[in-house]
Amino acid sequence: MRGAERTQTPRLTRAWGFVFRDNETHSVETTIVSLQDTTEPDVRRFAIPANAAVVWLFDADQALKTHPAYVKAKAGDWQSALTLVSDVALTGIYANRNKFASDCVFVAPFAREASGDNAIPQVLAEVCAMVFGASADQTIVQVTKVYHTGADAMERLALRPEFDGDVQSGKRYVLVDDVTSLGGTLAELGNYIQSKGGIVEGIFVLVNAGRSKSFSPDKQTLKLLEERYANELIEIFGIKANALTANEARYLVGFRSVDEIRNRLTKAKQEVDIRLRSKGIPSVFGR
Repeated sequence: MRGAERTQTPRLTRAWGFVFRDNETHSVETTIVSLQDTTEPDVRRFAIPANAAVVWLFDADQALKTHPAYVKAKAGDWQSALTLVSDVALTGIYANRNKFASDCVFVAPFAREASGDNAIPQVLAEVCAMVFGASADQTIVQVTKVYHTGADAMERLALRPEFDGDVQSGKRYVLVDDVTSLGGTLAELGNYIQSKGGIVEGIFVLVNAGRSKSFSPDKQTLKLLEERYANELIEIFGIKANALTANEARYLVGFRSVDEIRNRLTKAKQEVDIRLRSKGIPSVFGR
């Protein structure tokens, strides 16, 4: 395995260089705006397909967070992200190299965090594309800052990301991220792709930290949500019940009433503003 890792290093370096040049050329940062500068996100109507393959390498993020390159990679250093992905994920990616066909497109959310631009997802997408003999998307970008790092479940539901960019109608996409817990970011990315005619073929993440490893809610939970809240989830969150992820649905079904959800949401928005102001970031809810 050591010999195999050494022989792949030049190829990974070239993949990294391509990502870096593309990022410089398109100046992605200039397209990202704050939530208060945008209208409400479109309603999330499309669910992650129940037959989409879900691949993850770890159940917890310890291997990532203890890696020497993690902090710089999370803050936007692409070379550090490549080092991290090579060290902790390359063997696992190769072990799953038959899960997706070479005609798929690997696409990652370009996430702006309080510490900078998280470089891990895009580098992971590029490395996956190389291993699978596929391609990595270079045009779809997240256009709102949502600052999900450190956010709890309700804060994440309150901070829905939006995406923009070209989707190839009829093309099969694999959604890629470093860590998923509720699954909301990937669900929003999948919704955007499907709304533009693309097909969500699967998901590839380093860490699947959610209680449920599936992205599809069970029928009983969905039935309870629809009976209890009808269309009020669309009004509150802009999300159809059947488009919730399994972990989002499990979280929301734990509330006893719509008023309880609304009260918790109001508190969550206040907590987000306090958390971000402590980092010198203005309110994302326009207060």
